[in-house]
Amino acid sequence: MGEGHLEGSRQLTVSLYKPWVVDYTDPTQLRLVQLECKVRKLKVERPPTDQEQQKVNGVGAVGDGEDPADEKLLVNEEEDMNYLRSLDPKEWKKQDHYKVLGLENLRWKATESDIKKCYRRKVLRHHPDKRKAQGEEVREDDDYFTCITKAWETLGDKLKRRSYDSVDPHFDDNVPSNNEYNKAHFYKVFGEVFETNAQWSEKTPVPKLGNAKSTREQVDRFYTFWYNFESWREYSYLDEEEKEKGQDREERKWIEKQNKAVRAKRKKEEMVRIRGLVDLAYSIDPRIAKFKQEDKDKKVAAKKAKQDAARARQEEEERVQREAEDKVRAAKEKEEAKEKARQSALKAEREAQKRAIKKERKSLRDICKKNDYFSCNEEERLKHMTSMEMLCEALDAVQLGELTSELQSLGREAFLKSVEQTEKRIESERNQHLESNNVKVNSSSTVGSVSAAKKNTEWPADELQMLIKAVNMFPAGTNQRWEVVANFLNQHCSNGTSVVRTAKEVLAKAKELKGGDFSKSQLKDQANQKAYDNFEKEKKATVAPVVEVAAVSERFESVAEQQGLAKAWTNEEQQLLEQALKTYGASTPERWDRIAECVQTRTKKECMKRYKELVEMVNQYRATQASVTAKAK
Repeated sequence: MGEGHLEGSRQLTVSLYKPWVVDYTDPTQLRLVQLECKVRKLKVERPPTDQEQQKVNGVGAVGDGEDPADEKLLVNEEEDMNYLRSLDPKEWKKQDHYKVLGLENLRWKATESDIKKCYRRKVLRHHPDKRKAQGEEVREDDDYFTCITKAWETLGDKLKRRSYDSVDPHFDDNVPSNNEYNKAHFYKVFGEVFETNAQWSEKTPVPKLGNAKSTREQVDRFYTFWYNFESWREYSYLDEEEKEKGQDREERKWIEKQNKAVRAKRKKEEMVRIRGLVDLAYSIDPRIAKFKQEDKDKKVAAKKAKQDAARARQEEEERVQREAEDKVRAAKEKEEAKEKARQSALKAEREAQKRAIKKERKSLRDICKKNDYFSCNEEERLKHMTSMEMLCEALDAVQLGELTSELQSLGREAFLKSVEQTEKRIESERNQHLESNNVKVNSSSTVGSVSAAKKNTEWPADELQMLIKAVNMFPAGTNQRWEVVANFLNQHCSNGTSVVRTAKEVLAKAKELKGGDFSKSQLKDQANQKAYDNFEKEKKATVAPVVEVAAVSERFESVAEQQGLAKAWTNEEQQLLEQALKTYGASTPERWDRIAECVQTRTKKECMKRYKELVEMVNQYRATQASVTAKAK
């Protein structure tokens, strides 16, 4: 019987004269190959010896020159047989493929050579033909050899093995807990967990967890790798339905869609598990705590150094500033000392002058009193007393001394002469002062045109007073200030005349008053004169008998006001109210009092009422516009 004949007939036989072994490289085809011995080739002519037959029949028989003394692949034969016979070929997907081939100790660490070697051993020992030849009863449709074949089909193919390894029941998916033991034995506990999970990494090599002596770069590289971990783990082995079982294309497509959804969910849960493992390790890693403390200490030191530098810089700036301030203070104190000495000297001089003039005034009063004020009667005596006080106020100490000497020698004649000269001098100075003020006013009024100058010279005192009041009432920044001031003047200073002031005239007159200091000359004199006239009127009113005259009652209200109707607002009043509202904001104290002063034809209550009416009108207009816009949309 030759090898080719065996392959053609698909029959399996074991020759007693030739050392044949079954090679199961293809799951769908079995073939016999001649075993090559390490010591020498067996000849076909003679039968094998007992030792050679034991190598073929024994467990240690291997092929392709492999070493049978590999301790990693040794298993307990009795336990192995009991496990294989307990398997159900129909439930092959639930079996432990590594344990079926005797690789339970290596599992995912087993190489392709280890898998192939163990599979050959199983075939030599458990092939149905071999067991039949030994007299063992073999069931054709329900034999455990099918489980060995399925284990080889799964583990012998890279893709199928990866699919099975992804759901290996012996892999521990649990994440260590955060307890004191794990913290105390961090490197041992988590090092083993990360090492077992490293088998799922797409990228290799996978960095180790390390130990307490690991550098910061090594620790950063480790956690960076695991936070960006890419896993090849997939769950196609757990598909509930196989795509090939679909009756048509649509059913197979639907099955594949359902399987993909389940795989994606499990993949997501796996990545959450990995991230939780990395987060837990990072949170209790003593090296991370040490690095964080070092960074904190470094930051604190840098901050302290920065604060020290800033403090030193500030102290230096303060020192320089103090020195500069000391120099300025010393110079200022020196100047103040000089000024104080000068003021003291001036004060002493003034005090001396005061004492001298006081002494001379006393001498003058004494000599006048002694001579009965150089008067002949009581009326002259009162007049000379007033003249004496005028002389005391108008003359200085030297003049008073000279006058006293003259009075002692000449008497009444010197007194009358001095009074006359002093009155003339005072009158002359007063006239010169008035003339100088008039010259200033006339020179400032000639700047404008002839007509403007003519109008400006015709401003009455009441109108000037009202102009000053309007300028103070509407300060700089008021909208259209000079138009508002002109309207204010035209409304309050008509006085029955037809003169209407324009904004240009008001501005020119305001500049004239400011430049010529008009308020301190004519206005002041007129105010003083009016004050004196009012004083005389009051005096006369106190002396004159009071005559009561019955006043005739008159009605100044209009017909609308008499009937209880509100008086209509004019355009001028409306403009004044609007301008006053702009000028005096809501934060202005006594706002409505000031607004009522601007609109003098209206009371405070009327201004407030008019403002509320305007607000209501604006709100109604806005509401109408909003409703029209809404209807248009």
